[in-house]
Amino acid sequence: MKKRKTIGFIGTGNMGEALIAGLLKAKFTTPERIMVFDTDGERLRFIQKKYGIKKASDNRHLSRQCDPLLLCVKPQSMKEVVEEIADSLDPSKLLISIAAGVPLYAIETYARKRLRLIRTMPNINVLVQEGASAIAPGNLATDEDLKLAKAIFDCVGKSIIVHEHLMDAVTGISGSGPAYVFLIIEALTDAGVHLGMTRAQALTLVTQTVMGSVKHLSNKGEHPALLREKVTSPGGTTAAGLYKLEEGGLRKILIDAVIAATQRSKELGDKMKQ
Repeated sequence: MKKRKTIGFIGTGNMGEALIAGLLKAKFTTPERIMVFDTDGERLRFIQKKYGIKKASDNRHLSRQCDPLLLCVKPQSMKEVVEEIADSLDPSKLLISIAAGVPLYAIETYARKRLRLIRTMPNINVLVQEGASAIAPGNLATDEDLKLAKAIFDCVGKSIIVHEHLMDAVTGISGSGPAYVFLIIEALTDAGVHLGMTRAQALTLVTQTVMGSVKHLSNKGEHPALLREKVTSPGGTTAAGLYKLEEGGLRKILIDAVIAATQRSKELGDKMKQ
C-alpha cells in the first residue's frame, strides 16, 4: 500500500472491529496508522486498548486526519454522521461506506457536495475473516480507489466489484445468505438428532461436511453440478435424498428467498428517497 494518511473508522461495532482486526492480522497497515471514533465511549476505549490503535476526540477530528475514511455506522445514523463531518469532506478524500441500503447519492445529498465514494456490502462472515463483500464505486472513485477498497475487504475474506444497481441482489445472496446456510445446517442437524445422534455429534458432522464441501468446490474450481454428480451414484442413497429435495422444491425455495430478500432491500432503499 502506498503511504497514506491514517485509515479512519467512524463506528467500532462488529463490522468495524472485524475490519480493523483483519487489516492488522494481514499486516495491511500498523496500529499507529488506524484511528477510530465511536459515540459509545466505553466501546471506543475497549477497541483502542485491544488493538493499540489511535482514537479521535470526535467524528470531525477523525475526518480531518484520515484518508480513507470508513463509515461503519448503522444506516439510520448515516445522515447525522455525514452532516456532522461535511465541512471536512471534499473529493480529495476517499469515503467507503458499509451501511446496508444507503445509496451513494444519499451520502452526497447529506454532504451537499460531490465526493469520492465507494459503497460496500460485506456479510457477517467478516467476523471470522471469511466474508463475502461487494464493492461499488461512485462516479468520482478512481481505479486506485477501487484497488484500495478491494485490498481492504480481501483482508477479511473475498470481494468482488459490481455496479451499484446490483447491491440489492448482493444483499439477497451474500448479505442474507449466511442465514440460509445456518438454517440448512440446523435442519440437517435436526435430522441427525431424529435418527438417534446427539446434537453435538450431528452438528459436528454437518459443519464439517459443509466446510469440506466449500473447500472442495473452491479447490477444484468446477461447477457445483459436476461435483454433485460425482457424489451421486445411480440408484444410490444420495440420489434418493436429492429426489426428495427436488420434490420439495428446495431449488425454487432458495431462489425465491434470494428474490424476496432482494426486493425487500430495494424497498428499504426506496424509502430513503422519500
